[in-house]
Amino acid sequence: MSTITKTAMITVCGRPNVGKSSLTNALVGEKIAIVSAKPQTTRNRIYGVVNRGETQFILLDTPGLHKPRSRLGDYMVKVVRESLQAVECAVLLVEPIANVGTPEKVLLERIAEEQLPTVLCINKIDTVADKTELLEVIAAYSGAYPNFRAIIPISAKTGEGLEELMAELGKYAQEGPQLFPDGMTTDQPDQQVCAEIIREKMLQCLDKEIPHGTAVEVTRFTERDDGIIDLDVTIYCEKASHKGIIIGKHGDMMKRINSLARQDIERFMGTRVYMETWVKVKENWRDNVNFIRAQGYSEE
Repeated sequence: MSTITKTAMITVCGRPNVGKSSLTNALVGEKIAIVSAKPQTTRNRIYGVVNRGETQFILLDTPGLHKPRSRLGDYMVKVVRESLQAVECAVLLVEPIANVGTPEKVLLERIAEEQLPTVLCINKIDTVADKTELLEVIAAYSGAYPNFRAIIPISAKTGEGLEELMAELGKYAQEGPQLFPDGMTTDQPDQQVCAEIIREKMLQCLDKEIPHGTAVEVTRFTERDDGIIDLDVTIYCEKASHKGIIIGKHGDMMKRINSLARQDIERFMGTRVYMETWVKVKENWRDNVNFIRAQGYSEE
């Protein structure tokens, strides 16, 4: 029987590629948000759910704040700004660099407007050989924003500092009912998680701008009597030349993407998966409002 009596809505925000999804996955304890070395991997707000003791933490993993260049980009920035409303606390995730950049300044201005309790997390400390260098990072951010409730160096990769972070976030929990049932780790439906995993593998396997110009739609998601999942997947790209690159010579690239994706999907679903994939050209889809809404990027 659940003992949850408190909830804490926490926004995880920062510039692109700072490790927000990696941190969310590490705290949740399983992969619910895709990660890659390329910026602007996350496009939508994703809820990660963590139950600890009497508290249910709902972590809002957000897109990186960036200068938008399309209607999809406009939507992503809107998601970031709105995620700082109606939450108990914000985690500003930064890299161990002693400079407060424009994305961080914009986020801190928004945080100040909301008068939101904020924890500064300096991520990727596993890449810093001399930990005294972190003092310069702390000084730079403390000078830019003196109202941080706590400053915690962490590594989402190794887990260092995460227990301290969770203990700090627990201070902002409010009395209230459990919002997500036991065992639920994300608000995303299974087929959306599967689509995102496929997109992650394209980010890993394809170069330059091509994977950013793709959208993934799971058009069929059915379970057989023996538990095997059948997926039909459509990948949309913006140019015919991109379609050829995604498929690859003799279909080799598509086979590679499918193989990597299927491994992660089977781990997530806990069963075998059969997947059929098609690639279609949809020119300028990132500026097609109706299409991006149909893909789940609704501004409502």
